[in-house]
Amino acid sequence: MSNRHRLAILGASGHGKVVADIALHAGWRDLVFYDDAWPERTRHEHWEIKGTLPMLLNDLPNFEGVVVAIGHNAIREAKLDALLTQGARIVSLVHPRATVSPMARLGPGCVVMAGAIINAFAELGMGTIVNSAATVDHDCRLGACVHVAPGANVAGDVEIGRTSWIGAGAVVRQGVAIGEAVMVGAGAAVVSDIDGNQVVAGVPARPLASAQDDDDTPPSGSNVLRFDLISPQGRS
Repeated sequence: MSNRHRLAILGASGHGKVVADIALHAGWRDLVFYDDAWPERTRHEHWEIKGTLPMLLNDLPNFEGVVVAIGHNAIREAKLDALLTQGARIVSLVHPRATVSPMARLGPGCVVMAGAIINAFAELGMGTIVNSAATVDHDCRLGACVHVAPGANVAGDVEIGRTSWIGAGAVVRQGVAIGEAVMVGAGAAVVSDIDGNQVVAGVPARPLASAQDDDDTPPSGSNVLRFDLISPQGRS
């Protein structure tokens, strides 16, 4: 029996549902979920949850493709590394209503959702998510496991470091460099370079805190809303 249409999805969450929908649109027909919540959870809507990551590693020969459907960037990167080390066939998924230039390059494990646009000579690293109606313009370079959230717009020639997150509706000016593990708040406007390991928000975007700081309280007198330093990337 050919396994040509069998796809394993690691991560049974809301994000996983969207990834499964894209997979069906892309022609995959036999979808099987894996999640660390197994065996407490055995179904994800009408899909089977077959086991945990170690079980998936054992089952890899049964699948032609594997995709990691975990919204948290650093966790997604760790799971992808574990799968690649064991020779998993990591695939990228592009919704048929997304527009991806044939001159763009997508690394393994990318997910491009409906309405997204990726223009010429953009490069997306392993495991990058370009969410619904987001845009990545020409000559951008996105590191591994970046997430460009719904409706965000990244102008041309922008560099974004690995595991950074560009919030919903945010905009990034042409030519800007954003470091690793940066979290850009929803609706922010990034108009200058941002060093790594920071949370930034506002128009123009300004630092709120270190992304590794346990204290998420804004500076005294600040009128900026508080940020949950985990939830913007999502737990899915």
